[in-house]
Amino acid sequence: MSGDMPSPGIISPVRRIGRREFDFERQIAIMAIVNRTPNSFHDQGRTYELDRAVAAAVKAVDDGADWVDIGGFAFSAAQAQIGAEEEIERVVPVIAEVRAATDAVISVDTHRAAVAQAAIEAGADVINDTNGLREPGIAEVAAEAGVTVIVTHSLGGPGRRVFRPSYSDVVSEVAGFLRERVSFALKAGIAADRIIIDPGHDLNKNTFHSLELTRRLEEITAIGYPTLVALSNKDFIGETLDRPQGERTEGTIAANVLSIVKGARILRVHDVAAAVASVRMTEAVLGWRGPIAPSHNLA
Repeated sequence: MSGDMPSPGIISPVRRIGRREFDFERQIAIMAIVNRTPNSFHDQGRTYELDRAVAAAVKAVDDGADWVDIGGFAFSAAQAQIGAEEEIERVVPVIAEVRAATDAVISVDTHRAAVAQAAIEAGADVINDTNGLREPGIAEVAAEAGVTVIVTHSLGGPGRRVFRPSYSDVVSEVAGFLRERVSFALKAGIAADRIIIDPGHDLNKNTFHSLELTRRLEEITAIGYPTLVALSNKDFIGETLDRPQGERTEGTIAANVLSIVKGARILRVHDVAAAVASVRMTEAVLGWRGPIAPSHNLA
């Protein structure tokens, strides 16, 4: 493939998000995951303590992450509910300390308007909403602050159990949902160049659904907004390869690279160093960048 590879037709591909600028025609952004929760599916509370969460965020940026996504409430229904105040107490101190330490983009992973507002005041640049802006007031908070939003597909939203989710055509239904929620966001006053979409792999979806979304991702990226994929170490990778948590890095890289070729422009990842290396190589093969080191092949 060459630098002339067709783009997915991204609306406002050159974007300033927080303190950094991205050209999504020729660049992939790496978003590092930092969960200040006791029960996140991958890290199982390893970054729950404030100092560990901050250290993990700073290390991710040092390892090459462009972006840090900070969450205080897991998506899973298998957890105790917490109120907005407790979620704020979890995420705001992390955001404030990371903001003081780096110019990287900071997003808050929340579906609650009050948490989003507090996070923005602490220095967050983006609201990453796995509930698709369905919580009353959250779209208005984003519009007033002028921050970027990530609109994600899920059937039930964070903390809500959906038994045996079914779709007649998962890709068409996810695309329809995203188009509807983007329209809602625009009507709420969020600018088009502040919208990112995410099909929500494994969020109320089984392995076959997530594989189909990956296989036909170009139908999602064709919607026109920069597309984020959050595939890292997810169950659909583990079930496909029969790999436990901690042994899904290769599967994650393969799925991420395929998603880039199909138009994804933001990768949400746990293993930043591996993601950065695979993305830089992919960008080079696509003709978007040259080698980082000078050539030693003089033969």
